[in-house]
Amino acid sequence: MTPQGTPDPTAGAAVKAADRAHVFHSWSAQGLIDPLAVAGAEGSYFWDYEGNRYLDFTSGLVFTNIGYQHPKVVAAIQEQAATMTTFAPAFAVEARSEAARLIASHTPGDLDKIFFTNGGAEAVEHAIRMARLHTGRHKVLSAYRSYHGGTHTAINLTGDPRRWASDSGSAGVARFWAPFLYRSPFHATTEAEECERALKHLEDTIVFEGQGTVAAIILESVPGTAGIMAPPPGYLPGVRALCDKYGIVLVLDEVMAGFGRTGKWFACEHYDVVPDLLTFAKGVSSGYVPLGGVAISAEIAATFEHRPFPGGLTYSGHPLACAAAVATIKVMEEERIVEQAAHIGATVLEPGLREIAERHPSVGEVRGTGVFWALELVRSKETREPLVPYNASGAENAPMAAFGAACKKNGLWPFINMNRTHVVPPCNVTEAEAKEGLAVLDEALTVADQHTV
Repeated sequence: MTPQGTPDPTAGAAVKAADRAHVFHSWSAQGLIDPLAVAGAEGSYFWDYEGNRYLDFTSGLVFTNIGYQHPKVVAAIQEQAATMTTFAPAFAVEARSEAARLIASHTPGDLDKIFFTNGGAEAVEHAIRMARLHTGRHKVLSAYRSYHGGTHTAINLTGDPRRWASDSGSAGVARFWAPFLYRSPFHATTEAEECERALKHLEDTIVFEGQGTVAAIILESVPGTAGIMAPPPGYLPGVRALCDKYGIVLVLDEVMAGFGRTGKWFACEHYDVVPDLLTFAKGVSSGYVPLGGVAISAEIAATFEHRPFPGGLTYSGHPLACAAAVATIKVMEEERIVEQAAHIGATVLEPGLREIAERHPSVGEVRGTGVFWALELVRSKETREPLVPYNASGAENAPMAAFGAACKKNGLWPFINMNRTHVVPPCNVTEAEAKEGLAVLDEALTVADQHTV
């Protein structure tokens, strides 16, 4: 890692050349990308080989919940590597057992059994397998505005355009519209109407799909990449009630929203809802070593008490990853990072973003909680026409590309998806850092404003 503020363009050029020659990047046309060569990172910042430093308002891919290079987690990984770098998943290993215990101490309700995976997509794969085997049914319902991962089942459950190229139509998935008042598919004018109509639509979907065929409903407690649309009060409890009524397993995907991101350990706590299965990843280890998993209710765990669960992974509960999770959770507890996320959201990000929205005609809506926010950018606040078309690329996406370039020019790395910019810094971002990022966003939005009508 090149020390911060020590330019080394020659080393950067070598890193970039090797990347372009050999690394095949995800979700990309390989010849059209220009990845930044990163020299190092610490806390809420990272820097390149030219000496440019960036405040990271993306938390990597919304996973560095405690920032980069936290010394206690780095030390725990080093200590585990010196003690036991790896071991097969069929054995009881201290790091694995302790990680499961700590995770279960924070999951809601009776979600006390933990199945470990390498990441979020595998967590979703195995959660759906558990639900299907538990119910003896095959069909799964998922929302259009969603993302659940890139593996076969997970991508077929996904609602956004990343599914299209791989949608086999054979995964037993049916979709429904979840509530989103700003772009309501139900012609609602209030949150109460949106909630009521969304629940009626979901129940109709269950009935018309065949209530005896539906194994699970999967929802992100607060959808992440799809737009950070917190559900209206009453919606998740209503979904829980429908699942109970029809014998359906409720799977809540907390891969992005979990581990402090919303100002709670898990986003479903905002709604007093306990799912049957809860998937997690990302923030559990702050991304330092890949780890994910499924938290399992007592009822579903009992299904496999004397019946083998037909699933597993070579690196399930990898000791290095579990050591990173143990240290991350302890840091979050000791440094009150979940509380910090709630505080920064309530006192800095929410008021700051709402003030920004008042100044800029390109900001149609501000929504979020904790350190999990989105700005919906529009051509007109009156018509709510998105600043760029759905799934835009190339020239159509030029307004968002120009906005992103303006952020980077002033030292902020933004999270941009379609016509939105998400504000998702580390959960332990300081007040000064958050205000620094908001100031850059404020200036960069003048670029977006040029494309309004």
